Formats: sequence, structure tokens, C-alpha cells
Amino acid sequence: MRRILPFAGQNRNIKTILAVSVVFAGFFMPPAQAIERVKVEVPVHEYKLDNGLKVLVKQDKRAPIAVMQLWYKVGSSYESNGLTGLSHVVEHMMFKGTTKHPTGEFNRIIAENGAEDNAFTAQDYTAYYQVIAAERLEVAMELESDRVRGLTLPPGEFRKEVEVVKEERRWRTEDKPTALTYEQFTAVAFLSSPYHNPTIGWMADLNAMKVEDLRAWYERWYAPNNATLVVVGDVDPANVYELAKKYYGPLKPTENIPVPKPQTEVVQKGLRTIKVKAPAELPYLMMGYKVPGMINANQKWEPYALDVLASILDGGNSSRLAKELIRGKEIASEASASYSGDGRLPDLFILSGMPTKGEKLETVKTALLEQVANLQKEPVSADELERVKAQVIAGEIYQRDSQQHQATLLGALESVGLGYKLADEYVDNILAVTPEQIQAVAKKYLVEDGLTIAELDPQPIDPNKPKNAPRFVR
Repeated sequence: MRRILPFAGQNRNIKTILAVSVVFAGFFMPPAQAIERVKVEVPVHEYKLDNGLKVLVKQDKRAPIAVMQLWYKVGSSYESNGLTGLSHVVEHMMFKGTTKHPTGEFNRIIAENGAEDNAFTAQDYTAYYQVIAAERLEVAMELESDRVRGLTLPPGEFRKEVEVVKEERRWRTEDKPTALTYEQFTAVAFLSSPYHNPTIGWMADLNAMKVEDLRAWYERWYAPNNATLVVVGDVDPANVYELAKKYYGPLKPTENIPVPKPQTEVVQKGLRTIKVKAPAELPYLMMGYKVPGMINANQKWEPYALDVLASILDGGNSSRLAKELIRGKEIASEASASYSGDGRLPDLFILSGMPTKGEKLETVKTALLEQVANLQKEPVSADELERVKAQVIAGEIYQRDSQQHQATLLGALESVGLGYKLADEYVDNILAVTPEQIQAVAKKYLVEDGLTIAELDPQPIDPNKPKNAPRFVR
């Protein structure tokens, strides 16, 4: 299950982190005790306001702070051709003033209260968060609620922010050969799924974007009945609910919020390949197989088996890719595997690699395909599977010590339609995965007919091109 905040403009949701290191579980806590600790879960208090806003509150008294996040069910996968990037630009404009708080006031007040704030846009949602002293939570409540309906969207600020986003795109995608390869890769892998488009938007769409497009997008999706408020920290749930009613309760809902079309990805009928030419020092490879997500899997266990499979290949120094491709044969300087199964649409199982100097990209590709073939031929051993499961437990313990992680997990699962309660099932479902199930999903889904391969073909690097630091930080 993907577990970290993406930066704005990144084309993933919450990426998979199954573990920090098995060392944490092995040295500090026996597996049985670790499992019990993970299962001792503080309840989530769920409320719903009359205007449709859902409120989730989880008490965590380990630090005198509160994490408040407001999640909107809208992201780049809701956008249509010609309007890509709208969700991300709205995110930027949320910091450019309301009728009540002019541009700059939001950040000034947050800073004066010793808090931090930011936002992120992903494929399936946009979220805004503050980390603040628990006793000052009301300050964040008042400020954030004002932005739900009160943005002024001044044309001058819009024009400036679009240029900021375009600069962000250049720095994060167009000037990063691996990121550019990833963008081209997903555009080829997905034909009809909206995951085809980058979260930050295509440059042509950013060039053509109008403030009227932005206003229509904001008015359509930014509403209490399309949002989830999450608060985790040293708070009293009943008090949080009263504050939510005070500040969010008066907001008017939007009637008839559009239900996104299914946009089901067409069935792939054979291998797809793409070569990306860009200035780079070394070649790079990405391989993506079409796989189900938790939202559409025919068998409930399949996404968890794919999740474990990814960790077998790439779950720390003892994983297969690290042992065999990086340290063993020394043919790859980088090799990774990841699975994204908790989006609102099916995604990809991705393998990637970069050869060491002197090695050919084809050698790395062959080695990665051999790893897949090995998983299809032979079930994983009991010892290897136990190691991965121990990593899951260690990762869960480590991450649940973070109030911000807890809030993010609740908000993301709720926003994609899986429901926050799924988080409590994760460990049990991972622990239930068998070697036979891992072999079964490898045979069923990691097949050539559902495979897309992107290769980065390095081009000469211009030594005179300036390497400017980004200037788009809010």
C-alpha cells in the first residue's frame, strides 16, 4: 500500500513503502509482539455534517500537535484532454487569497502560529494540510474552511502561477531524463485510462489554460460534499467535531457533483515499446505490466500478493534485485519494483533499472525478465516470504508513529473510494499471502501481452546549459 506524500506534479499517488528495515522488527521486537502492536488500533471517529462534509478524527497523544488535512475528490484523473493540469494549478491558486484573507495572509498567519502547511496534487485527489500545536487547531480550521468557497482567483495571480507551474514542469520533468521517460512511458501504457496524463499537465494545455477554466473547475469540485476533513493528534474528537460544525458547517454544498465516467483502460493486445531520446549520462529502462487494483480485483487477495511480490524483488538489501542484479552480477546501478494498488483505477506493476557503466541496457532488461520468469516457475521459499512479512510489520510500526502518515492514509483511502477502514485490514491480508498466490499473480498478470517497455536513449548533455535551482516553492 502506497504510503508517502507525493510532491505536487508527481504522477503517482502514495508510493509503496513496505518497510524501513527488517532490522527494526528483528532487534527491537519479536514478530508476534509486533503483530499485536500493529493490531492495537486507536479508533477513528467518523462524523458527517449536514452539508455532506465527512470528518475523520483519530486521537494520538504522543506529541502535543494536530495534523489537519482537507482532501478533495479531484485530481488529474478527473481531467479531460485539453484541460490537463487544472487540479494542480488550482492547488497553487489556493494560496493566492480569498475575500476574507488577501494573498499572503494565509501563510503569514500560519507562520505566526508556529505551524507548517502545504498541499499536494495526485491522480485521484488534492489535499491541503497544516501541522499545528493542538491548542491552536481552531486557527487552521478557520483558515482552511475559508478557502473551500472563498477563493478570488485574481487573473494577475493566475497568470503568474501558471508560469510558476510551467517552470516546475521543466525542472521536474523535462530536465530530468528519468522523469521524462516515466511520463512518456505512462502515456503509452495507458490509452483510455486518465492515468495516461501527467498530474502537472501537458505543456500545451498549460499554455492554453484560462482563468475561466480554473474558476469552473474550482466551483465544480471544491465543495464540502466532495471533501473529507481528517484530524489526527492530541485532540478530543468531540471538540474537533464542534469546530468542524462551526467553521465548515455554514458552507453550501454543490448540487449534482459530476460522477466521473469509468474510462476503463482498453485491453492491451500485445507488447508496447517506446524509446525516449533525452540528454543523459546513462540509459534507463521502465517496464510496466497491467494489473488490477484493490478497487477492481477479481480476488481480494490478488493486490496483496502483488504487493508482496514487489517487496520480494525490491524490499531492501536482501531482496532479489539488490542481491542478484546490483551486488551479485553487478550489471545494474539501480533496479526497482513497485506496485500501486490503492488508486481509484487499476494501475501498473513496474520494474525499472539502470545499467552500470560499460553494461548494456539489454542486459538489464533480460535480467529483469528472468526475475519475473523465476517467480512464475518456482514458488518463493517460506524463509523469503517470512522476511517480507516481517518487513511489512516493521514498516507499519514505523509509519504509525507518524501522525501525518496516519492522517494521509485515512484521507487517501477515503478519497479513492476504498474507505479508511481498509487500513486496519492491511497487515492481516499481507500475512495471509501464500507462495502459491504470489506465483499465481506472476503467471496471470506479468505477461508480455500486458507489458509496456520504455527505454531512455542517452543523448549528449550540453555543458553550457545552466543548472538553475527551481524557483517555484511557495
